[in-house]
Amino acid sequence: MASLCARERLLLAIKDVAAGNYSNEILELTGPEYPEDIRELAEAVGLMMVKIEAREDHLERLLETIKFNSLNTVTAVACALGARDAYTEGHGERVGAYAERLARRLGLSETETEHIRTAGILHDIGKIGFSDHVFSGEDSSMNQQMLLEIRSHPQWGYDILKDLNFLGPALDYVYCHHERMDGKGYPRGLTASEIPLGGRILAVVDCFDAMTTNRPYQKGKTPQEAFSILGSLADTALDSDLVDLFIDEIESGGMEE
Repeated sequence: MASLCARERLLLAIKDVAAGNYSNEILELTGPEYPEDIRELAEAVGLMMVKIEAREDHLERLLETIKFNSLNTVTAVACALGARDAYTEGHGERVGAYAERLARRLGLSETETEHIRTAGILHDIGKIGFSDHVFSGEDSSMNQQMLLEIRSHPQWGYDILKDLNFLGPALDYVYCHHERMDGKGYPRGLTASEIPLGGRILAVVDCFDAMTTNRPYQKGKTPQEAFSILGSLADTALDSDLVDLFIDEIESGGMEE
């Protein structure tokens, strides 16, 4: 009777292992009080379980390495845009830092804050598709082709990053960073409630850094000048609550270098 009970326990334990639910139940059946055939089979399954766990751990570490290397690669590509455009140099890093600071001021979780910071760094990666004319640095008249390129860069960025599943919501933030509260943004014309918080954060900090950065044909504005413009864009282009919080953050914590 005891043997039959042991066999039933062994069968249930094997089913649990097969389902990925590892426990000490299978190891308990290796004790001397159980029949030899039960012990041998339990030991074999237990050893298999240990090997599977070790392999899963190895695969998890390998996946983390792949994620790390992939993120470093696309980040390097985003940073390399500075070689084509002096204005772009350092812009992604500053936007990422500003976005992280605003996310922390909002009290967002560490995970969400990291998604937003990553999106800030990568938000302009789609600009790699710009023609040399757009990157020329000349204050030339905007034609339809140039306008089309500029309005396409969030879509291009999304297309570049979309297969990196580990980016999670950061991908959508990159896609949405030029949407407006009034629905007049691009590429999808989303309105306030449709734009994810990360995208609205990027819109504010991207706008601020763009205004306060020196360009070949235009000196960067002072923080106070930029604050005034951000205020004028609140509710139409930008989230007014985020504008107010960001201004508080810059006034208390200063600007990024």
